[in-house]
Amino acid sequence: MPDRAGSHAPSPTPLVLVVEDEFLLAMELEAIILAQGWQVLGPVTSVEEALDLLGTRLPDVAVLDVNLHGVMVTPVAEALARQNIPFVLVTAYQPSRLQGNAVLAEAVNIGKPVGERRLVQAIVRVMRA
Repeated sequence: MPDRAGSHAPSPTPLVLVVEDEFLLAMELEAIILAQGWQVLGPVTSVEEALDLLGTRLPDVAVLDVNLHGVMVTPVAEALARQNIPFVLVTAYQPSRLQGNAVLAEAVNIGKPVGERRLVQAIVRVMRA
């Protein structure tokens, strides 16, 4: 697996990992990302699938739903954080429900329903940070 220690500059066509268990929303996220001229990794619908995928290919940034079929996405967020890969949360969870989970509580959360402009701005912002 490539070493991502320190900051990394995203490629001109960033690879965006999408982790979302709602099929229609996953397709919407994919369409928004592709419309920006970016690439999509996934979408995947479970923590296990996401971790398996991260074992083979690292994205430049990720978009994560917090609750995947009743399982918190925390292990994926922690794996991304260890590789210094930024991510954005797309969840209906209120920020107060994420307290006590540092890796999720500190993340940019654009909420649901997803607005195209909000999603794109959040991805760009975390990639520049």
